[in-house]
This record gives sequence, C-alpha cells and structure tokens, in this order.
Amino acid sequence: MPDFQQLAKNKILLWSLILTITILWGYAWVVMKASLEFMGPFTFSAFRFGTGTLTLFLILFLVRMGPPPKKYWKHLAVIGFLQTAVVFLAVMFALKFVEAGKSSVLLYSMPMWSSLLAAKFLGEKLNKYKIIGLAIGMVGLLTILGWDIWMKQNLQVIFGELLIVFAAVAWGVSNIYYRIHVTNLPQLQVSAWQMLFGTMAIILATVIMEWGEPVAFTPVSIFYVLFTGVFASAICFTVWFIIISYIDMVTATISTLLVPIFGLLLGYLILDEALTASILIGSGLVIIGIIIAQKKMPVRDKIAE
Repeated sequence: MPDFQQLAKNKILLWSLILTITILWGYAWVVMKASLEFMGPFTFSAFRFGTGTLTLFLILFLVRMGPPPKKYWKHLAVIGFLQTAVVFLAVMFALKFVEAGKSSVLLYSMPMWSSLLAAKFLGEKLNKYKIIGLAIGMVGLLTILGWDIWMKQNLQVIFGELLIVFAAVAWGVSNIYYRIHVTNLPQLQVSAWQMLFGTMAIILATVIMEWGEPVAFTPVSIFYVLFTGVFASAICFTVWFIIISYIDMVTATISTLLVPIFGLLLGYLILDEALTASILIGSGLVIIGIIIAQKKMPVRDKIAE
C-alpha cells in the first residue's frame, strides 16, 4: 500500500482531493437526472452500482483485502439495503419529478437526521448548537419545499421531495447502524460489501418494477453508467475513506456540504434548472444549520451540563 501519511501533511493536496471529489459528486446529480432519458431509474441504479461493486472488489483484490467475518454479513446487508438500495432507489425515482440541484440539497440534510438519531440510539447529547442547527436546517428544508407546499405545488413534485427527505432519513439510520455494529471493520471493506448487498436489492427491484422496459445504450448513456459507477461511486468513495482517516469527522461532514452547492450550480449551468430565491435561501439555511450542529461545545459548557 502507498504511504498515505504524506497526504495528511500536504494540506493543498488534501483539500484539492476533497474539492475534486465534491465536484464529481455534484456533477453526478446532473448525470443521474439526465440518465432518465435513456432508461428507468431502477435500471440505471442497477447498472451504476453493479459497475461500482465490481470496481470496489477489484480494488479490494489489488490491496489484498479479503472478505469480512461472516458474523458481519447480516449487518452489512442491512447497511447496503438502507444506504445503497433504499437511498438511491428513492432518489432516482424522485428525480423524475424533482430538479437535480434541489434533490442534492434535500438528500444532504442527512446530518440533521443523524444528529437526532444519534441522540436517541447512541446516547449523544443534543447540545444547544445541535438544537439551534437542527431548527435552522428544518426551516431551510421547509423553505426549499415551499411554505405553500400543500396548496400550490404539483403533487408529483411534493411526493418526489418527500421521497428524497425519506432517503436522507434512511441514510441517517444506516450511519447509526454502522456506528453500532461494524465500526471495527475497514471502511473500504464496508463500502464494497454493503454496495454488493445493496446492488442485489436494486437488481431485484429492477426486475420487479422495470423488467422489459426499453434501455437505450448509447455512448452518452454508457458514459453516465461508467462515470457514476466507477468514478462517483467506487473511486471517489475509496479516496474519501482514505481522506477521512486523516481529517476529523466534523471537517469531513462540513466539506460534504460542497456537494449540494455544486449540484445546484451544475444543475443550473447544464440542465438549465431554476435557482429560485426559496431554493437559494433554503439551501443556505440547511448548510448553516448543519455547520452549527457540528460545532463542538466549549469545555466549560460541557462541564456545566
């Protein structure tokens, strides 16, 4: 294995990698939306994560990392079902009705749900920063959805937006489940095996829901599958797991907020999606809320609690 210790010392390289990954993940939202012109949402997810799984297992082979102990397989299956199957089946279906930029912001509300779930199931305290951050983030979500959500918006759009919020909650649940059951496994190994199990569920859903539907294989659609499967899923996650081994999780969580920013910007530039005032204000509130929620309590405040 290469000596990745040098990565931690080279801040310019480290943050260049973070910026590159978040741009690629932001662009992935544009690609996911555009892919619906060529195939169904479940079919695309099956091709994407099938390709991603094969790539990750090739990486595991190259670094000589074998399978995890069998006692962890059921936990990895649960994580794969939640984090890969439920999240991306819900997101891809919702993208039929919701713009890519807005979708990315809604899904990346996940840290708020993780904070609530961590308080409930991990015994982590909801300090004043988390409470304020969650409140601001919820206001931001409502602003994105539209305060007149139940009166003037298209019902399909409302359904899609709520489906993405559901996906964000499922992602948060998978994070808590991971913390409880498999934190002692290598993260690359977890990523590969949970994606394998999740892909199995996605293929099953595709066979049930979209069997026989047309699929257009063109240079563009093949690029979409390869980009999201190889680059946005397998390679980006592999590099990301290396990065988070050398930076604190608060910094890592906050840096992922660049993804919906790039998602909004690229959706506007490439797909000609609207950047309304409510989307911009709501997105800003969500990002501010998550940053505040990740803020550490001063030592004196912790002692006073």
